[in-house]
Amino acid sequence: MAPPQGQMRPGRQLAVLGFIFVVLYLLVFFSGASGSLKDRLEPRLGLDLIGGTRVTLEATNSVDGKPPTAENLEEARQIIESRVNAFGVAEAEVVTEGNRNIVISLPGENRDLTDVGSAAELRFRKVLKAADGSGTAAVPPPAATPAPSGSAVPTPSGSAVPTPSGSGAPKATSSPSGGQGGMAPASPSATPTPSASASASPSAAAPTASASTEPVPASIEQQRKAVEQKVGAASWQAANGLQAPADLASDPSLADKLKPFGTLTPQEVAVLPAQMQFNVPTIGCAQLDKRPPASISDPKQQVVSCEDGASKYLLDQAKVLGTDVDDADAVLDQTNSWVVSLDFTGNGQGKWTALTREAFNNEGQACDATALGQDGKCRVAVVLDNEIVSSPEIQGVLTGNSQITGNFNQKDASTLAGQLRYGALPVTFEQQEAQNVTATLGASHLRAGLLAAGIGMLLVIIYAFFYYRLLGSVIFLSLILSALLVFGALVVLGRQIGFTLTLAGIAGMIVSLGVAADSFVIYFERLKDEIREGRSPRSAVPRAWIRARRTIISANAITLLSAVVLYVVSVGTVKGFAFALGLATVLDLVVVFLFRHPIMTMFARTRAFLSPRVSGLGRALPARNQPTQPRNPRAKEA
Repeated sequence: MAPPQGQMRPGRQLAVLGFIFVVLYLLVFFSGASGSLKDRLEPRLGLDLIGGTRVTLEATNSVDGKPPTAENLEEARQIIESRVNAFGVAEAEVVTEGNRNIVISLPGENRDLTDVGSAAELRFRKVLKAADGSGTAAVPPPAATPAPSGSAVPTPSGSAVPTPSGSGAPKATSSPSGGQGGMAPASPSATPTPSASASASPSAAAPTASASTEPVPASIEQQRKAVEQKVGAASWQAANGLQAPADLASDPSLADKLKPFGTLTPQEVAVLPAQMQFNVPTIGCAQLDKRPPASISDPKQQVVSCEDGASKYLLDQAKVLGTDVDDADAVLDQTNSWVVSLDFTGNGQGKWTALTREAFNNEGQACDATALGQDGKCRVAVVLDNEIVSSPEIQGVLTGNSQITGNFNQKDASTLAGQLRYGALPVTFEQQEAQNVTATLGASHLRAGLLAAGIGMLLVIIYAFFYYRLLGSVIFLSLILSALLVFGALVVLGRQIGFTLTLAGIAGMIVSLGVAADSFVIYFERLKDEIREGRSPRSAVPRAWIRARRTIISANAITLLSAVVLYVVSVGTVKGFAFALGLATVLDLVVVFLFRHPIMTMFARTRAFLSPRVSGLGRALPARNQPTQPRNPRAKEA
C-alpha cells in the first residue's frame, strides 16, 4: 500500500545514501589504487603527520648587503610555489621567514628541491671568444713546445668548441647542443658535457662582474681592492694589462705573476672584470662554475662562462632575455627525444630574429676565429643563471619559434621548461639548510590527532545516549556515517587533486563534530516542543523537521561560508584546516537529509518510540498526557 500523498518515503533517501557510499568506495578501492588493502585505504598525509623535507633559501643577490624588498620577496615566493606545484606536489608550504628567507616544506622524505630556488634567468648571448678553461696553463713544463699558433688559445679545427685540455666533474644531465630551423650543434660529439657543479654557492653577496666603463658599485670596488692586495700589485698589473689570453709557454715570468689568480675563491673571481676573468689562463672553469648566483646576470655587460668544464667563453651582451620567452614546454620531437620548445613574445621574436641575423652574418666581425662553429658562423650561447646550457652555431636567420635540444630526459626537460615558463626569480637565492623531518614526530602528531578526534566523538555519543537514549543511536549512527564519508572523500581527493591531510585538517574535522552535534540538539529539542504542544510523536517528527531544517541549513551555511573565506585568504596548513572543515560540513548536511530525517521517520512508526524511557522523550510525553488548563489560543500564538 502506497503512503498517503505528501508523506515522505524514507527508503528512497536511504537508497540514495547507499548509492553514494557504493560509488565512493568503488573509487577508493579501484580508482588509481594499487597494492594491498591497507595501501588502498591510506589517505595522503601531510608533512606534520608523515615527515618530509624542509628547505631554507636565503636571498644573496643584494650587492650592498641589504635585504630584498618585501615586494620582490613575495614575488619570488609565488614563483617558487608555482614551480613546486608544477612538480605535482600537494600541500606544499612556501612561506617567507624574516626579510630574506623563504622556507619550503614538502611532505614525503628525500624530495629533490635542487632547482626550485634557482634564479632561472635566461640569457641569449653571442660567443665572442673561446679559450682554454682548465686553469692548468699556469705551470708549463720546462720542455714544453709552444703551440703552432703561438698562443695558448685552442684553434678550432672543424668544431666550434675549443679542444679541452682538462676535465671537470661529470655532469648529471647532458647539455642541449642544438636547435630548430638553423641552430646547429656546436660539435657533433657534444653529448654529455663535463661541468663543475654550481651547487656550492657561497652566501656572500653576488656582484655582477663588469667589463665596461660603467661605474662600478662601491662594494664591488672594495672587494676588487681586497683581491688586488691578495694577489699582489705586480700580479694585478700584469693581469690588468692583458688584451688577449696570455701565452704562458712563451713567457714563464708571466706565468709566475699570474699564478696567484689560481688560488682565488669563486666569490673573489666573481668581482673581477670580465676581460680579466677571460684573459688570465690561471682562472679556470673550476672557479668560474662555482661563482655566486647572479654573477653574470647583468644583460648589459659582457661576461665569462664555461660550457664543458674546460672551455672558457667570452660572451657578448644579452640581446634576448628570458622575459622575451612567452611559453616553454617539454615535448618530444620527431626523433622521440625530449626537447624544450620556446615560444617568443611578439617583441621577443623580433629580438631573436635580429640576434640570429647578427650571428649568421658575423656583423662587425665580432666573433673571434676561436669562437666560430664548423661552418664559420657565430654561435649563440643559451645561458641559464651562471651555466651555459648550449652554444649552437647559427646556420640561418630564424624567424619562428625554436627549441633547446639535447640529451634531456623527461624530468630535466620539464624542470627547465617550468623554470622558464614561470619566469625568473627577482631575487637570487642560495640554499642554506635542507633537512628531512622524520616520520617519528609526525606519527606522534597523528596519534594525538586521532586520539583527540576519538575522545571528542566519544563524549558526544555518551552525552547523546545519556540525554536522548534511543535518539542517541541516531546521533551515533549519523556520526559513524559522516566519518566514513569524510574518510572516503579524503582518500579519493588525495589521489585526484592531491589533497593531503594535516594536523590542521584533523582539527577542522574535530570542530565539525560540534557543528553536527548542534544540528542534533536543534532537531530533537524542536521535536520535544512539538510533543509538548499536544502532537503525537509520529506527527511531531515531520513538523519538527520542517521547523528545524531552516536553522540547521543556516548554521551549516555560515560554517561553510567561514571555511570558504578562510581558505581563500589563508596560506599553508590553515588552508588544510578550512578545506577539512568545509568538507566535513557539506558531508554532514548529506547525512542530515539522507539519513537522520528518514531514520527518524522510521523510528516514529515503532512502539519503542512511544515509550518515554526508551525514546528519550520522557519529560515531553508525560507533559503531553497531563491535563492542561484551557488557554487563550490568541495568547498562545502571540
